Amino acid sequence: MHEKLKRIVSALALAIPMMGTTAALAQDKVVFQIDGNVVPFYAPLYAGVENGFFADQNIEVEFLYAGASDILTNIAAGNVDFGFPNGDAVVAAAANGLPVKVVHTTYQRGIGALLAKKATGIETYTDLKGKTVAVTSLGSPNYLQLQVGLAKAGLSVDDVKVEVVSSGAIVQTLQSGDVDAIVFSELRKYALEAAGEDVTMILSNDFLPSFGNVVVTSADTLANNPDLVKRFTTAVTTSYEWVIDGHVKDALQISMDKYTPTWADQMDTLTTAFEKTFVASVWQSPLTKEKGLGAADFDAWQQNADILAEYGVIEKAPKATDFVVDPSSIQ
Repeated sequence: MHEKLKRIVSALALAIPMMGTTAALAQDKVVFQIDGNVVPFYAPLYAGVENGFFADQNIEVEFLYAGASDILTNIAAGNVDFGFPNGDAVVAAAANGLPVKVVHTTYQRGIGALLAKKATGIETYTDLKGKTVAVTSLGSPNYLQLQVGLAKAGLSVDDVKVEVVSSGAIVQTLQSGDVDAIVFSELRKYALEAAGEDVTMILSNDFLPSFGNVVVTSADTLANNPDLVKRFTTAVTTSYEWVIDGHVKDALQISMDKYTPTWADQMDTLTTAFEKTFVASVWQSPLTKEKGLGAADFDAWQQNADILAEYGVIEKAPKATDFVVDPSSIQ
């Protein structure tokens, strides 16, 4: 019996390292659904996959794309593992009782902005009185930004003429002079400047705290598989850190080569947008300097939810602490 026991122990000693090797090689396959379409603005995530940052965390990623509300419905239903919708949509989902959790506040602020040609003389929201302003829809976050901006200036939408223009045409409408200003994305400022326009920009986040793309998962996944969530958010952080640390052009090139080849002729404009907006103040903030990328500003999240409720976008503001999680707290 003694010799038999020794053989069993020896066999186990050999098997355990082999089991460990097998486990290390086995990757968790996750579906990551991103807001919108395949565009180079998601280059850090594409670079993260191609550079092996997700593989380093034993994660294999499949990208899918959909609108923000569909992403959150899929997350809540367990159809996808992680999502990357905009913050306003997450607040609305939480207000409607969907069991979703923000686990990485990737965009520390929104990128909505009012843009106008300097020749119009528009420098503040007060200057919009009597002017024509375009938004993409009366249900868009940008329309809410217009409402709040006007209210802060003592005005209302009755003091301006609002026109609804599709996202594909709104910038051209400003260029042609058909409208005096647009409330859209600050990223369009760089395209306008590249076309020779002198542009005034007022960031919506200055008066309406909001968030662009954030990583979400289901309450069930966070509760039952926190290790996966932690590894996933770590890979996201590593991906964005790599871009921030001097690899903007490298990340964009990865995107152009494999994911978004039709954008290749916009490399210069995109590089400017990444360096002046995303790296400078969207992915990073004073809070991330202290707590790391993806840190949750609960006060800003709550303020956003309260304003959405005040303007009737949602019926009642949810508590930020009920649906937002700081990645550092995930164990």
